[in-house]
Amino acid sequence: MNKNSILGFVLIGAILIGFSWYNSKIFKEQERERAKTDSIARVEALRVANDLAKTTPAINPDSASIPVADAITADRTNTMYKDTLLSAASIAADERKVLENRFIKIEFSNIGAQPKSVQVKEFKTYDSLELMLFKEKGSNLSLNFFTNQQISTSNFGFNLYSSDDTSLVYRLYIDQESFVEYRYTLPAESYMMDFNIRLVGMNRHIPRNISFLDIEWGIDMPRQEKGYDNEKNYSTIVYKFPNSKSVEDLGLRKDNATEEVRTKVNWFAFQQQFFSAIMVAKENFNSGILSYVVYPEGDPDNNLMRCNAIVQVPYIDSPEINIPLEFYYGPNHFKTLKSYDNGFEKIVPLGGWIIGWINRYIVILVFDFLSRFITNYGLIIFLLTILIKIVISPLTLKSYMSSAKMKVLKPEIDKINAKYPKSEDSMKKQQEVMALYSKTGVSMFGGCLPMLLQFPILFAMFRFFPASFELRQESFLWAEDLSAYDSVLSLPFTIPLYGDHVSLFAILMAVSMYFYSRMNIDQMSAGPQMAGMKYMSLYFMPLFLLVLCNNFSSGLSYYYMLSNVITIGQTWLIRKYFVDEEKIYAKLQEKAATPKKKSKFQERLDNAYRAQQQQAKNKR
Repeated sequence: MNKNSILGFVLIGAILIGFSWYNSKIFKEQERERAKTDSIARVEALRVANDLAKTTPAINPDSASIPVADAITADRTNTMYKDTLLSAASIAADERKVLENRFIKIEFSNIGAQPKSVQVKEFKTYDSLELMLFKEKGSNLSLNFFTNQQISTSNFGFNLYSSDDTSLVYRLYIDQESFVEYRYTLPAESYMMDFNIRLVGMNRHIPRNISFLDIEWGIDMPRQEKGYDNEKNYSTIVYKFPNSKSVEDLGLRKDNATEEVRTKVNWFAFQQQFFSAIMVAKENFNSGILSYVVYPEGDPDNNLMRCNAIVQVPYIDSPEINIPLEFYYGPNHFKTLKSYDNGFEKIVPLGGWIIGWINRYIVILVFDFLSRFITNYGLIIFLLTILIKIVISPLTLKSYMSSAKMKVLKPEIDKINAKYPKSEDSMKKQQEVMALYSKTGVSMFGGCLPMLLQFPILFAMFRFFPASFELRQESFLWAEDLSAYDSVLSLPFTIPLYGDHVSLFAILMAVSMYFYSRMNIDQMSAGPQMAGMKYMSLYFMPLFLLVLCNNFSSGLSYYYMLSNVITIGQTWLIRKYFVDEEKIYAKLQEKAATPKKKSKFQERLDNAYRAQQQQAKNKR
């Protein structure tokens, strides 16, 4: 058995072991999460439910959604407070202020001293409207603590203490010497806004046994993109532990999710497909409860998801304390997120391990380099595809050469199969086939290994295109947006799994795959077992990918189509100029005529066959 065959067995074994280990790891993690959820105390569950109820009314698909701010308004009108200043603040009039720079525009309300809407100024929605990260009545930010009564700052009108072009300072007085201060500072060239909470004299009102305060933040995130399913599938809540290089999330492609994090968290992000709202604690959050609920596609307010967080920040008994926080309101653009040096770029779902490495350090760098000289992203994808094909062309050539060797040896293998038609002779038949491969230097896995090595690139492209901010609203040919599906025909009905439109790039991709499979069908061996493989390759896979890619990024379908077309061209060139079956067969015969020492594996097969023959003889 030659080195290629041994390497093939080793790699396939490693892949199977790795896959089994990964499945086992995922199963154990799921079991731990289930056990953790089941162990939460009943009293704590009731507290969480009550807290979430203030900002997360149930979403009924058949009725209009209830804005986040509506429950807060009800609290302000129905609550009596013991402190005179708080009672006056609870009925204060709503007053607005704006902070803006070149990137974002934030409108503030004195009620709760909080942002009420955020516009990302450089971008538009798919419908060419102003891109609002969240809108009026779609947000609530509150600091919750206990004095002689439960206080939620979102219920009170703060006094505007000072303001200028870059900052706002609000204060909520409990008495003449005790207050809660919110300071917002927006730099001139940034998507980040500083937010500092300052408590002065509050130790006289907050019990000494209190060691943390709750911050509640809930927003309704409107839809921004063309495809509802695609936008929903790439939206979630992401969070990062201190000193960790990776991030955690509540999962993609879910209608709702809730997670209780019982350790310190550096930041968390309400993440849509291409935009995010992130809250950062410079001194870390102690713990938190994160949740989101996805709105139905026909939501009358055009909302995508409702995100909520209840996080705890440390509190000490002191006359004055500061809680430094930050907000990021902006795009999920890899280089922009990375520039803040906080690990934000990890929220872009580029894949893990080798897939993510290929995307971060190869594909994105090539994209950025080509975009310096070319503005048409359809052409950039074309050049990227050619570059990838050139890089992996040695593997492609090796795969075709191996397939050609198998093809010219097929008549020899057919003779061996005819020589041993009985099932009890299967060992002898296998022995002779292996001897033939060994004599000619042909590896059974010579054609598979190069294909396996190309899979990481294939999966990297699958992760890159739907998450690539660069493709957002970039048009090419008939596709209006390469990050969403292209549609050349709208259907008056919805086909399950397929959708209510026809994607031409998906059709062209499926057609190119069919012709590529047709071109290589003669490379497959004959026999009843291979008939099913031929059917899968020729008909099922193109049809399956046609349905699957109809709702995917048109840039992804375009890339797969180009890849298939270029591969068809490569196949034709290799067969015409590099593969001469007569010469290959002659070389194999020449190599077979050269005396060759049996491999240890071949010797083991021979010994096993002789033992089998001896057992049969003894039985007779």
